[in-house]
Amino acid sequence: MLDEFMAGDSWKFSESVQRMCSTQPASFVRVDDFMTGEEIERDPVRKSATAFGVGSHVCTSVPMPGGELVLFVFQRWLKDGIYDQAAIDRLDELRPHLARAGVIAGRLGLERAKTAVSTLREIGLPAAVMSGSGRVLTANPLLEDMAHVFLPTAHGGIALADEPANALFQQAIAQNRDNRIVRSIPVPGTKGRPALVVHLLPLRRAAHDIFSGADVLVSATEVSLCATVPSPNILSGLFDLTPAEARLAVELASGRSVQEVAIEIGIAVKSARTYLERIFRKTGTSRQSQLVALLKSAWSFS
Repeated sequence: MLDEFMAGDSWKFSESVQRMCSTQPASFVRVDDFMTGEEIERDPVRKSATAFGVGSHVCTSVPMPGGELVLFVFQRWLKDGIYDQAAIDRLDELRPHLARAGVIAGRLGLERAKTAVSTLREIGLPAAVMSGSGRVLTANPLLEDMAHVFLPTAHGGIALADEPANALFQQAIAQNRDNRIVRSIPVPGTKGRPALVVHLLPLRRAAHDIFSGADVLVSATEVSLCATVPSPNILSGLFDLTPAEARLAVELASGRSVQEVAIEIGIAVKSARTYLERIFRKTGTSRQSQLVALLKSAWSFS
């Protein structure tokens, strides 16, 4: 049951979990005391627990110095009845020890995340790890030195200095909470600074553990202008283009018009223009000349 709970996302839709996160009880409480019978019956986590033979739940919360919230939950088999007040009082006596354990575990986890991000520094990759809400947990010095690109925001967040790129960046953070998709965001170069590709990679499975529960890895790679254009497969990986969009982008970068490319690859001009609009949105460009310059700069990265 625990394996299913950890592997799935049913807890996101659990009223009991959300109720405890919002209530944040400072001592142990019976979870059922904070829910109606109807809420208990439709709660997916409780349904699974009941089917497995698990009954009464007690819970307490401990806010961590880093902003995390740790929930301690104890459960009894259905056959053993509910937790009485004596059992709850005993758990409350243990709560300070649980709180200290949580603080230490959180700190050890953060140090492990810092070590993992520092390792990326050794291969020359500016990087940071973030929570699902967009709060930066730790960043390596290479990324911290890019203050002209990455700007701090309220509540420990991060933004890109380039407004069009930042719109894509913030959209990617918001989408990651639900879809957990990889995004690559182009950041145009300025005088004295080369162009960049900023990547957001959702952390899953073992990577989630390596980075101590962080949800997103952010990395940045500089690119420089080149006379050639990368292959469609590489463009698909860099900018999340579909195969059709990537092929169109490569043909456009060779200097052909939308009409010429549409005839070449056998699609309607209207469809080609639709693809082009999607390419503009995904690459943060608005004109074909900008797109061509960006795609040629991407070759050195690939």
